[in-house]
Amino acid sequence: MTTSTPNAAILSTPLLDRITAPSDLRNLSIEQLTQLANELRAETIHSVSRTGGHLGAGLGVVELTVAVHHVFDTPDDRLIWDVGHQCYPHKILTGRRGQMSTIRQKGGLSGFTLRTESPHDPFGAGHSSTTISAGLGMAVARDLAGRNNHVIAVIGDGAMSAGMAYEAMNNAGSLKSRLIVILNDNDMSIAPPVGAMSAYLSRLLSSKSYLTLRQAMKQIAHHLPRSLGVAARRAEEYTRGMVTGGTLFEELGLYYVGPIDGHNIEHLVPVLRNVRDSEAEGPFLIHVVTQKGRGYPPAEAAADKFHGVTKFDVVSGAQAKAVAKAPAYTGVFAKALMAEAAVDDKIVAINAAMPSGTGLDKFAEKFPDRCFDVGIAEQHAVTFAAGLATEGYKPFCAIYSTFLQRAYDQVVHDVAVQNLPVRFALDRAGYVGADGATHQGSFDLAYLGCLPNFVIMAAADELELMHMVATAAGHGSGPIAVRYPRGEGVGLELPVRGTPLVIGKGRVVREGTKVALLSLGTRLAECLKAADELAARGLSTTVADARFAKPLDSDLINQLADHHEVLVTVEEGSAGGFGAAVLHHLAWSGRLDRGLKVRTMTMPDAFIEHAKPEEQLVTAGLTSLHIAATVVGALGREIDSHLAQAIVRA
Repeated sequence: MTTSTPNAAILSTPLLDRITAPSDLRNLSIEQLTQLANELRAETIHSVSRTGGHLGAGLGVVELTVAVHHVFDTPDDRLIWDVGHQCYPHKILTGRRGQMSTIRQKGGLSGFTLRTESPHDPFGAGHSSTTISAGLGMAVARDLAGRNNHVIAVIGDGAMSAGMAYEAMNNAGSLKSRLIVILNDNDMSIAPPVGAMSAYLSRLLSSKSYLTLRQAMKQIAHHLPRSLGVAARRAEEYTRGMVTGGTLFEELGLYYVGPIDGHNIEHLVPVLRNVRDSEAEGPFLIHVVTQKGRGYPPAEAAADKFHGVTKFDVVSGAQAKAVAKAPAYTGVFAKALMAEAAVDDKIVAINAAMPSGTGLDKFAEKFPDRCFDVGIAEQHAVTFAAGLATEGYKPFCAIYSTFLQRAYDQVVHDVAVQNLPVRFALDRAGYVGADGATHQGSFDLAYLGCLPNFVIMAAADELELMHMVATAAGHGSGPIAVRYPRGEGVGLELPVRGTPLVIGKGRVVREGTKVALLSLGTRLAECLKAADELAARGLSTTVADARFAKPLDSDLINQLADHHEVLVTVEEGSAGGFGAAVLHHLAWSGRLDRGLKVRTMTMPDAFIEHAKPEEQLVTAGLTSLHIAATVVGALGREIDSHLAQAIVRA
């Protein structure tokens, strides 16, 4: 039997080897399920050690995954995993074990649940706190269709910091549809410690006999005078709340069961069966307490470090790290912000449960009273920043581009409409690689560029990022945003502190006469390479860095349009962003009436799934070779075989 800490080079997984689908778990005994969980944990560790990916959260739900698939009949019963970080064991048990070596790679398995990947993934999730809402929709659809399948929504306690989860629970409590919510409590203790007494109470309170008695008492209370009936109902609920800690969920209308030791299958299975077989109306919430990284000591000791990992050595836990050629943009942002905060005590920093991901963990070490992690609550983060701005503070709201989408109403209503000087640091702008479509920073230029009062900057390199942070710190007349990508800079020497830029002014990086390439952001390096390709074909090329998507540098654009035959804009963002704004300006200034050839190069109108960032950029057609080919095509020339072959090879 495989132990829960797999240090052996060759795994022994005799039970797991017999599992080809969840139905294979249905007739296993508790002892066999426990053995299967140990083997599944070993397989998960072994698999992720070879590919990298998310580890800690998945290790924490191994027993829960086994128990749920043993009790419920997926995919007919709908099982939804919130965020999906913890879905690796689920993937292994649902027929994808042989493909785990491809996870988060081009053409391989997604690192999250994905509807197109398996019928066992009824809902895709890359963002947090969506599970209860989606599950309730499925439950209501089931009721409308007259079916009787179960819907199980697994949500982590971190995801409970988002208001959407409470909105969904409130609605679920009022609709009375049968929905099973499993709260995976792996970071905080909402209730008293789990143990034998807690397990006993959970089995009792979820049992058919107790639920039948409770329904009977409700019927009796219904016939009592109103005041007595309300008192009786509240007495029962608050008594259970004092015993189990579930008063909050009961008030929202969910029948609370727990807490349960999420690593004890002997405790989990009876409770899940009781809830499955209950004839009671309305939603249930089963509170399961787990530990991130369970069964793998390095992950248990460093839950944050082992949330997402590169390839690693199973015995030591040491992760493979590529030698950095230049500082990461995230680190440069943190350095620049700390330099500004050191001379301005009005600067404060806000993140939404991503302190290390945004670099603000470093800021918090130096300025602990001026750094705020608000949890997975981007909407609150933005309006919280707006409130700080009204009182004269200078909030920097550091949120990944893809996650700021969740707070768009607050960006519009609470910041832009009131013209408040909130500074937005949009990390992970552009393609992000293995996290795939849900995490690409594709749309910020479009969704912010249409808002009055906004200033939008995009850093071409790490030095520009430092200057833009300094620019944002000194800009007090309205909202301002700076976008920058995941990954490393280009290796430029950095100053102690950035120098503010002139708002709305770009720069010419290389002078030419026939072709103009106008870049926004980190595609500048590819534009310079494209200029070399074009020069080899006798096409003199100007390369400019717009720096600002809003306000546009109209003087620079006019100069490029008036003195070149072809103008190509290049951005790592969706259509409707920078290029669209440039085209709008050119049209209204009459410059499109004079024979100017214009092309806008953006991300394609498609969601590009997980792959290496460089592979995603090839798919998107945003490499130097694609830029050169676009220019050659705009001039009406045939693309020569060398360029065509280079594009194919790329």
